[in-house]
Amino acid sequence: MKKFIYNEKQGEYDHYRVQQEQQLLPFLLENIKGSSRTKIKATLKGGGIRVNRTTVTQFDYPLEPGMDVMVSKTKRNQEVLKSRYVKIVYEDEFLVVVEKKIGILSMAAGHSSLNVKSVLDDYFHKSHQRCHAHVVHRLDRDTSGLMIYAKDMKTEQALEKEWHQIVYDRRYVAVLSGEVKEEGGTIANWLKDNKAYFTYSSPVDNGGKYAVTHFHTLQRRNGYSLVEYKLETGRKNQIRVHSADMGHPVCGDTKYGNGDDPCNRLALHAYMLCFEHPVTHERMDFATPIPDSFLNVFK
Repeated sequence: MKKFIYNEKQGEYDHYRVQQEQQLLPFLLENIKGSSRTKIKATLKGGGIRVNRTTVTQFDYPLEPGMDVMVSKTKRNQEVLKSRYVKIVYEDEFLVVVEKKIGILSMAAGHSSLNVKSVLDDYFHKSHQRCHAHVVHRLDRDTSGLMIYAKDMKTEQALEKEWHQIVYDRRYVAVLSGEVKEEGGTIANWLKDNKAYFTYSSPVDNGGKYAVTHFHTLQRRNGYSLVEYKLETGRKNQIRVHSADMGHPVCGDTKYGNGDDPCNRLALHAYMLCFEHPVTHERMDFATPIPDSFLNVFK
């Protein structure tokens, strides 16, 4: 059994190598000496377990020989960051990866607006870190999912300058109105805002920005579709506009939708984010579960 410490500066990890096929919880009970089932499950729920550098919360996650399992030795930052809107998925001295809930902006837009940057700045202050959250990319207020914030200007600039080279996989999942016939495909056109800040598309260059979205239909049932999106470009409201262009708007979309709202929210979630660390150059892979409210539509 190989064991070593990872990332000593920002929280120590015990690192274990999987020798045989088994589920995650039995593996942890077998290898983490002196730790109870309750404590291990709490560590799982709090995001303190990583498999091949991907945070895993599923207790029956299947393990295969050769996989690396990392177990946090420190108290989870979520105990310091108590927010119903923001959950820390990963943190080191250069950046933080969070899961944003619906109902919160990515950054401030007017006085006293609830936003992730302010929540993180407050957390950094309370945890005695001399840094601030630097916005690198954004999600709409009512879109949930994974985001990166830099902790210093140099990391922010590296992420912004090389974003398309650093981020090698970024995916969303959405519930769409109607059953999409296609198994998958690509939507490409130009997107531009009008004076009312409504983004509209054009098949020819309209002076806007060229946008490319790849989609794959995961499920179709009960008059709805569960669709995965992979962005080649990252334009404002890109998925929402392109979904409407398909004739299947995102459910719960009050701006581009048709009133269909089975999830009681904008049914768009950024569930996968994979990038090369701008400083250490390690591959960082993160994924969050598809929201239950999305899956319940297809039961």
